[in-house]
Amino acid sequence: MTDDGATIAHEDIFNLRGGPGRGDAMKYMLLIYGAEDSWTEEEREACMVESMGIGDELSARGKYLDSSPLEPAATAATVRVRDGRAMVTDGPFAETTEQLGGFYILELEDLDEAIAVASRLPPAKKGTVEIRPVLELDGLPPSRPLPGGPAEAGSGRPFMLLCYDDEGAWTSAGEEAHRAAMAEASALARELSEAGRYVSASPLHPTELATSVRVRDGLRQVTDGPFAETNEVLGGYYVIMARSRDEAVQVASRHPGARFGSVEVRPIFDLSALRGAAPIS
Repeated sequence: MTDDGATIAHEDIFNLRGGPGRGDAMKYMLLIYGAEDSWTEEEREACMVESMGIGDELSARGKYLDSSPLEPAATAATVRVRDGRAMVTDGPFAETTEQLGGFYILELEDLDEAIAVASRLPPAKKGTVEIRPVLELDGLPPSRPLPGGPAEAGSGRPFMLLCYDDEGAWTSAGEEAHRAAMAEASALARELSEAGRYVSASPLHPTELATSVRVRDGLRQVTDGPFAETNEVLGGYYVIMARSRDEAVQVASRHPGARFGSVEVRPIFDLSALRGAAPIS
């Protein structure tokens, strides 16, 4: 199928599933997956600089909300709460060849535009960019930008909390339990905001609305569904400020999703040293 044909097909699917049509701007999360050992240090730095340039271009057009690479998967911790007891393991949620390496939060017109942006990102040439529409949730505090440089003493550093849900467990728990969990998650975000620790958060639409984009030999490949089929799927995220990974883990253990799935804690990469090397758009 041609690129145009694939894009039209995906928009049709999105609209049939209740997504916005043309002209209705929507927030999308673009998740960057790839094998960490597929890049040399020089290639990784060039990828970050080029990606920042794309972010600057999108910002100038009013479409950019946030983005960042993440520290390597080896720096992650995964939190689960079972029978009231928090269990913490070193490492990412899933041991896979391709790991989540970064993200974008963008406000775009439709899935066509999200696919077009995803296909321009350098990691799409070696890995996968998964597109997920963001679910607006009442009660969340206003988002604020990530710190633009090294954090001041005492303020901590940014961490991403990746909330992986067992969709079957939520279905069994029922709609009332799900609504209560959403309210609990919003309350946690407000508490973090009052303490100056909140950056942003949002649930994501179900994985049946996910789209994955790869570019190989200059050709764009667009497929329905998430990057990987797993029992637990990414259902939302928080970005918080914490003084240590242990402190971020404590926050993760309070998230209701940790009782039904897993919360992966990843430090966010500091781009300030590379910012001066990014092309000016």
